[in-house]
This record gives sequence, C-alpha cells and structure tokens, in this order.
Amino acid sequence: MPAANPFTFLTLLLKNVQKLAFLSAIFCVIFIPSSTRAQSPWEKLAKRPSTLGVDKGILTFHTPDFTLKLVGASQTVAALEPNTEKGFDFTPGDRLPVRSGDGLYHLGDLNLRIKRLSDTGWTRYSTATKRGMVKALPASDSVIAAADLAGTLPADIPLKIERYWKLINGRLTLQFKITNITGADIEIGDLGIPVIFNNIMEGKTLEEAHASNVFYDPYIGRDAGYLQVTRLSGHGPDLLVVPSGRTAFEAYNPLLDDPTPRGVTFEGFYEWMVHSSASAGKEWKAAQPWNTPTSHIIKPGDSYTFGLGFILSKEIKNIEETLAAHNRPVAIGAPGYVLPLDVNARLFLRYSQQVAKIEVEPAEALVLEKLPDTKPGIQTYSVRGKKWGRAGLTITYQDGLTQTVHYKVIKPESELVKDYGHFLTHQQWYQNPSDPFGRNNSVITYDYEKKQQVTQDSRAWIAGLSDEGGAGSWLGAMMKEFVLPDKAEIDKLQLFANHTLWGGIQHSDGAQKYGVKKSLFYYQPDQMPPGTYDPNINYKTWAAWDHKSADDIGRSYNYPHVAAAHWVLYRLARNHVGLVTEKNWQWHLNNAFGTVMGMIKLAPYYAQFGQMEGTVFFLILSDLKAEGWNTQAKQLEEAMKKRAIHWSTLQYPFGSEMPWDSTGQEEVYLWSKYFGYNDKATVTINAILGYMPTVPHWGYNGSARRYWDFLYGGKLSRIERQLHHYGSGMNAIPVLSEYRDHPQDLYLLRVGYGGTMGAIANITEDGFGPAAFHSFPSTLKIDGLSGDYGPNFFGYAVNSATYVMNDPTLGWLAFGGNLSKAGDKVLVKTTTAAKSRVFIAPAGLWLTLDAGQFDAAEYNNATGAITLTLKKADAYTPVAYLHLTQNAKGRKYQLKSYRLTQRNVYEIKLNKKGETVINLVPVK
Repeated sequence: MPAANPFTFLTLLLKNVQKLAFLSAIFCVIFIPSSTRAQSPWEKLAKRPSTLGVDKGILTFHTPDFTLKLVGASQTVAALEPNTEKGFDFTPGDRLPVRSGDGLYHLGDLNLRIKRLSDTGWTRYSTATKRGMVKALPASDSVIAAADLAGTLPADIPLKIERYWKLINGRLTLQFKITNITGADIEIGDLGIPVIFNNIMEGKTLEEAHASNVFYDPYIGRDAGYLQVTRLSGHGPDLLVVPSGRTAFEAYNPLLDDPTPRGVTFEGFYEWMVHSSASAGKEWKAAQPWNTPTSHIIKPGDSYTFGLGFILSKEIKNIEETLAAHNRPVAIGAPGYVLPLDVNARLFLRYSQQVAKIEVEPAEALVLEKLPDTKPGIQTYSVRGKKWGRAGLTITYQDGLTQTVHYKVIKPESELVKDYGHFLTHQQWYQNPSDPFGRNNSVITYDYEKKQQVTQDSRAWIAGLSDEGGAGSWLGAMMKEFVLPDKAEIDKLQLFANHTLWGGIQHSDGAQKYGVKKSLFYYQPDQMPPGTYDPNINYKTWAAWDHKSADDIGRSYNYPHVAAAHWVLYRLARNHVGLVTEKNWQWHLNNAFGTVMGMIKLAPYYAQFGQMEGTVFFLILSDLKAEGWNTQAKQLEEAMKKRAIHWSTLQYPFGSEMPWDSTGQEEVYLWSKYFGYNDKATVTINAILGYMPTVPHWGYNGSARRYWDFLYGGKLSRIERQLHHYGSGMNAIPVLSEYRDHPQDLYLLRVGYGGTMGAIANITEDGFGPAAFHSFPSTLKIDGLSGDYGPNFFGYAVNSATYVMNDPTLGWLAFGGNLSKAGDKVLVKTTTAAKSRVFIAPAGLWLTLDAGQFDAAEYNNATGAITLTLKKADAYTPVAYLHLTQNAKGRKYQLKSYRLTQRNVYEIKLNKKGETVINLVPVK
C-alpha cells in the first residue's frame, strides 16, 4: 500500500463490502465460495413465487405532483415519482421483482382486526397475506383508479373494502371505504395502512444509497399527525403523508411479518395505525401507548371512509410551511419537548381554527397558560413541567380536529447530571482486586432491570470496558466530571484512568503503546479456573471473543473514548485547583495526544472514517495549541488533514464499519470545516438533516437515525428504530455548530437542541443512563442495559449551551435558559447543567468558560452591550477562564479590565462571597 495514499485500497475494499449480500447484524463479512455457501435471505426472497401480478402490466398516471405507477392486478404502488425529480422513486420500486410474493407489503395495502360485538376475540385480515387480483372499479373525474379488494382478502371477511386513488383539489390521495355487509355491528379494533417507502439499502454503495433511498419519521399526533419521507442526501423534494379527512395517526407499528430481510441495511417497514385498541389490549398491553387506543364500530349497511394524502415539500426546512399551506396544524415547541422542571417553555400552534380546549395527561404533569398570539394565526402558550415522566397534550380545535403533542419532563439538568454521576460511581462502581480480567476500580455496565452490575455477557465488550457497549459507562462518568466536577467522584475515576485504563484497556508501554484493546473480558475457558464463566450464558457466538480477539487494537472507534478520558482529567487539572491530584495536567494532555496518534498508527483501517466523539480530537488539538505544544499540535493537525483530504475526494464521506451509519458525520463535518472543505461540510449537514427530524414528539425530535445498536449494546436485542440513541448527542454537535454560523436559522437550532436534550431524556429519576428508548408500540420504554449510552452523554457534555435568539415570527427565544424582557434589555438565566456556554445570536457571539459558571446573560438589543453574571468562587474554582468567539457576521466585542493569558483566554478572578459581573462592549 503506497504510504502517500493509504486509503485507495481501503476505499475500493469498502465499496466491495457495501455491495455484498445482506449483513445480518455482524461486523465482519465472511467470503465463502458461492458453490458452498448457504443462500442469503435476499436470494431466498427472490425465489418466492410472484403473486402480485406484476407480469400483467403497470398502470401509469400523471398528477400535478407525481407520476404514480400501479401494478394493474393489485392496484398497489409500483412507483411514486416526484415530477420535479425525474428518475427518483419514493417507494422500493427497484425491488418489485423480488418483493412480489405473498406477505410482502406495498403502498395501497390494508391491515385490520375486527369482531362482531358479541365475539370475544379479534380476527385479523390483510390484503397482503394471500395475493389475488382485485376487481377494477370505474374511474371518474376525481378517481384515477379504484378497486374492490375482495379478490385479495379471505372469503369470510364480513366487510366490503374498496380502495380509491384520487385527486382531491389536486392532491394525490389514497382512500379506503369499508362497508358492513352483515346484519350485526362490526368493531374495527386495529386499522393499519402500510406506509412502504424505499429505505432498503441492501447491496448499495453510499453514493447509490444517498441518491435513491429515503428515511421516514412519524409525528404520531392523531388528526394532526403526518409522516415525513426524506432523502438520505437531505435534498428535496420531500414527501409528506398526511391524513385525508379525519384519519388519525394513533400509533406507528413495525410490520415484522413482512419477509423482506431486516438488518443493518434495512430497518423494516411500518404501518400508520388509525385505530389500535385490539393490539393495545393484547400484544401491547404491557406498554404505555403514545395516544389513547381507539376502535370504530360500523353499523349494518354503514360505511367508513379514511385515507392518506401525499404532498411534496421543496426541502426539509420547508416542511412546516408546506403543512400550514395545506391547512394542516403545526406545533412548534421551544426549546423543544424534553422539558426540565425549571424551564419556562413555549408552545406555538398554527392552524386556521382556534383552540377549543387542551387536556394534559397525566393531569398533574404540565401546567399551561395562554399567552397573547405571537403573530396573527399563531396561538401561543407557556408550558411548565410539574411531574417527572412522559406527558401528553391533547389539543382540540373548534372544528373538532384533535392534535397530540408529546413531552418528556425531566429533573433540572444540574440535578439530573448529579444523579447520573452518583449512579455511575456508586451502583456501577466495580471493585474486585482479584478480578481475573483486570477490571478492578471501574465503572462497569449495569442491568437496570436486575439492579446489578454486568460482569459477564456473551458479547465480550459489554462486560469488557471497551467498545461503545462496554466503555459507555466509564466514558459517561468521565464526561460527567467535565460538566459538573465532584471531588469524591474524580478520586475514584483517577484510580480507573491511571491504573485500569492505562496499562489495562490501553497499552502503557512497548511497541503497542497507546493501543486500545477491544475488551478486557474474554471467553477462554482453557486459560481460566473452573467456574469462571456463568454456565447459563451462551458463549457459542461470534461475539464471545477469545483472549487474542479481545486484545486486538485495530478498531479505531475505541480510541476516542480513551482520548476523552485523558482529556477530561487534563482539563480538570489545568483549570481547577485540587480536583486532580495523582498526575499533573501535562501527563494527561500527553496521553490524550498519544491516544490520537496511536489510533492513526495502530488502527489505520477504520481511522479513515469519521469517528463518533471525534470532536475530542479537535478539542485536544485546540488545547495543544493553547499550551504552546507546537510540535505535538503540528503532528496531530497533519494527521487530521490527511483524513480530511481523503474525505474531500468522496461524494458522501460517511463510511463506517457498517454499510451505512450516522456517527461519522460528526467528525467529518468538523475537520472539513476546519480545513476549508466547506462543500463537504455542507454535504454532511444536509445528510444529517435527512435523518434527524424535528417533530412535536420528544422521542423523535432531534433523534438521529439508529436501528441496529440494540444488538450490540442493548438488553432487548433487535432491529428497531432507537429513540435517542447516541446518534442524537453526536449529530447535535455539527448541527449546532452550523447554527452558530447561521444564527437566524431556527430550524438548525431546533434540530440540534432537540438532539442535545434527547441525549439526556432517557436518564431515570435515580440517575441510570440507558442505551436508548424502544420505539416499538409493544414496548415503549428504556432498554435495561447502560450499554453504549456514554457517547450520547459525551455529545451533551461538549455541546450543551444556552442560546438566545430573536426569531422574526416567534420573537425572542431561549434554549437552555429562562428569558425575560424589559424594554431593549433581554435577560436569560441559564438552566443547563454546566452553565459554561452561551450563544447570543444577534451579536454572533459564542461565550465559553473553561472553569466557572454563567448565572445569567443580558443583551441590550439597542446598544449591543452584554452583561455577564458569573457564579461565586468555590474551593476548586477560584478563577473563571472565558473565551470569546465571534462569527464572521457578528459584532466585535472587547472585555475591559481583564487580560488575555498565554492560552488566549480571559482570566477572571471570582468573588468568594457573591457573583461576579463583567461587561462586554461592542467595538464601534
């Protein structure tokens, strides 16, 4: 491999790997001759008999927004192509030849569970189970295609079901009409419309996937609900699926019976559930549903009509304007839908009808107060959390339409973070001097359901203190100290970092110095005394690494966790007094630097990709420069530039150990921006916005796409859309960075802040941090393992801040603080845990503290003057260190009476008995 271009061979290899058959949730691909290997799931799927009737012809219809193609025999969708993007198909039409058998869902199908009122059990029917030809019905002025679906339903169904493809006021609409043809009342307990779009990435390169694939996210908001279908590239047009008439979006259910192979290249399909009481009373009975489950009763001879409409939005940021233009209710929460108990939030409702009533569930969870309308047509409310946990609003408008908005009320951030640190350094603190794997004095994985530490697992890394799933807990503990230092906790973590990590997880000398092992725990019974391993655990899996595999240092993704631990101790030692006592700050900074360079040297393959937590490499570089360690800074910068140059040659530089991933974007954005590859930074942000939505639901708002990591870091192990897995905290970093460069772009702030708060949304009342939240309606709860939560908290720790902006439509807003206004003066009291960062958008000014805390910031909108109030000194923090960073379009400020140190930071001696007030004056 030529030294001058280390990535050429690796890039070619990656492209070949991405084109291999379906990865069934494993890291490695085994090359086996086709003559001897077993059939892949996709090959098996292709051999299923074709029953959809594709061979009988395709019907094509042209509408104002779409070219709609239907399979003639079934009248299900063969393609849905936007007229503004020729050749692009929102549906998996390219898979139609292999997805044309029984049981495979298509847009236009219908699922339902029904019973006569006298019956005790439900009977399920589906148009997809056993395919048969439908009977075409006459078209009309508004109906472009219609069919009686009896031919594709069992003969005993007591209902007549007709499907219509219509143009209603120019909008393409899918409509169903169900008629009761019996003499008895029929109750519909479940009613689901499969929403089938092209999220199948199997066999595609990153370039092909970004060009042809979509992700889709629900707003499960009853009559106001919708589905947004966005392209992987983040470019428009985007598809919005909205109710036709009163078609409630009550639940969002995975279609687990569809035989399309699910895995790391395919999340699975879902159905829009209009009614869900049958499932709620059976399969979902242990879960707390997002909305109150309902059913519908059809009297003999009566009919029930419902359906979905299809709308195009020019771009992602225009989705809410598009909804409003089509008279759909729009809700915007500021600062979002994860609501700390001490935060005064706002809710803005935009709809043609006035609010008739608002109900809170549970009743004591939230307090609302009507405020004057912000602008004509925008009804405004203050929202305050009163009780920890999930909370919902049901808004009823005067026309009878109901909308639900979903909140998660959490403790004040400072209390929540304190609880998290206490849980990690107490319940999860592992002390066992005789541990055969060298894990003594560590923060180990925890099973919250069993209320016990996890010292063994068939996935070696879970109990092995490395990889995301094993390092997550100690990484979270280290980052907690970066946010809110605690002397007793830091004393424990020094034992871990300086003895268990250094010389244990990480090599401390020799040819492999700075190398990071994949796991301390391993399965090697021939090297261990009898009884070492739990006989109830199945160790006959690829993940039960032996000693040699666990000692491997070639996985680059393990290095940022270690670098972050060293870096945090450097920062604590450098900027505080007496918190770090075992080693000096130079030792910790040198180890942080060595870890970064060790990754480049010892783990070169995956180092070509963006790393989750790669932000820490930039932070280390910044501190090397500030300390005048110019030789080390130059080495690190040169190594990072080689990576950035490589990314600049790729159309979509988001490669990973997975065929597609949502973690490398964080670091790719950062270094692309730093080295001036702004086009790649823009590509990165657009891609992030394609999989990171903002909707009025705490679980999905700012929740970056992740759906396979429960296999690697969770207790309930399955392919599933994860709500606020570590993608939320990671991807919020570049989004908020981009916002600070574009301070009028409220959309960026909402998405980024949603991800930042989503990173802490799942922490329990007693401080346990879970891997993520399970989105399946049968579960709807946190996962039982701490697993890989740590990178999520890393995102919160380095990104949490208070933002102040004046939006032309919604007025003055604060994210991470409580805002009050008196004349030209806008005062914001900080509510974040660290209270160390404030961005004042009108001034384009980014204020950050290395030590000390902001209590408040006041901005004079007329003069531009800024007054900062800092909290008093404590035993470990006598001095605050303040950075001023001004964006290119912002005002220039000066800080009088304080000097810049050699580290280019203002040193502010804090008062011991009271707050310190400093004034920033704009330079004329």
